[in-house]
Amino acid sequence: MKISEILKRVCPAFSFEFFPPKDDDGFDKLFQSIDQLKQWNPAFVSMTYGAGGSTRAKTIDLVGRIKDEIGLESMAHLTCVGHSTDEIRSVLGDLRDRGVDNVLALRGDPPQGRTDFVKPQNGFGHASELVRFIRENFSFCIGVAGYPEGHVECPDKMLDLEHLKRKVEAGADFIVTQLFFDNRFYFDFVDRLRGMGIDVPIIPGIMPILSLNQIKRFTKMCGATIPEDLISRLESVQDDPEAVRQIGIKHATAQCERLLLEGAPGIHFYTLNRSRATLSVLEHLKNLTLENKSVLPPQKF
Repeated sequence: MKISEILKRVCPAFSFEFFPPKDDDGFDKLFQSIDQLKQWNPAFVSMTYGAGGSTRAKTIDLVGRIKDEIGLESMAHLTCVGHSTDEIRSVLGDLRDRGVDNVLALRGDPPQGRTDFVKPQNGFGHASELVRFIRENFSFCIGVAGYPEGHVECPDKMLDLEHLKRKVEAGADFIVTQLFFDNRFYFDFVDRLRGMGIDVPIIPGIMPILSLNQIKRFTKMCGATIPEDLISRLESVQDDPEAVRQIGIKHATAQCERLLLEGAPGIHFYTLNRSRATLSVLEHLKNLTLENKSVLPPQKF
C-alpha cells in the first residue's frame, strides 16, 4: 500500500528507519528489532541506501522481505550518487518487481573521500530530478527529505525551502524531516512550507540520544543543533552510558508528546537498528491522548 494512502487513514502514523547490516549477526539483531517494534503497528518502515548504492542489493532484498515475510509496509531509500539514469531505472524496476510501493528519493551525500557532490554521468544532480523521473516512469508513492534547520550545504534557508518546493512540485507525496532536538525548528519549518503552498504531510524525524559522542558526530554531519541545556545535562553524566540513555529517551519523549499534541501527522524514528530506546519512548507515549483517543497503537488498515 502507498504511504500517501496510509497517512490518510492513520493519524498519528509511527514509522521506523533501519539500515542494511554488514554481517549475519547484524541481520539477526535487525530482525529482532523489527519484530519487537512490530507490536506497535507501524504505518511503515524504511531502509536506507548505502553511499553510491553500496547496499543496493541488500536494500532491495530487505524491503521486499519486510513486506512479504513480516507484513509491514516498507519504503526503500534511493539516491542519485554514482548512478546513471539507466541504473536508477533498473533499481526502481527491481523494487517494483518485489512489490514495493514506496520510495524515498534523495540526492545523497558525496562519495567517501569527497566534500562536494558531483553529478554522475548521465545521472541526476538533484533530488527533484530523481523525483520527476520516478513520477514520469513509475507509479511509486514518493517521499522526500526536509531539513528544519536547513541543509548543511545550503546556508540560505529560504533557498533550501525553494529546493524542497521543487521536489514537491516534481511529484513528492510527503516529506520526512532530518532529525532535530528543538521542536521550534519543526513548527517554523512547517509554517514556512504551508505559507509557500506546500500541503503534503510533513513527518518529523526523531532520534533518541544514546551516546553523546555519537550524536555529536551525527549532528556535525547533518547540521542539526542540540540545545545547550540538553548538552549540559548530557555532559554532566557522559561517563554513565545508562544515564545518558535515560536523558535521551526523556527528551525524545517530550519532543514526541509536544509534536503530536500540536498536530504533527506522526513520528519517524531513526532507530539505528535498535529497538530499546524507541520502545521506551513509545511506552511513555501510551497514555498520551489526542481527541480523547490514545495515540498508541495506531489503527490497523
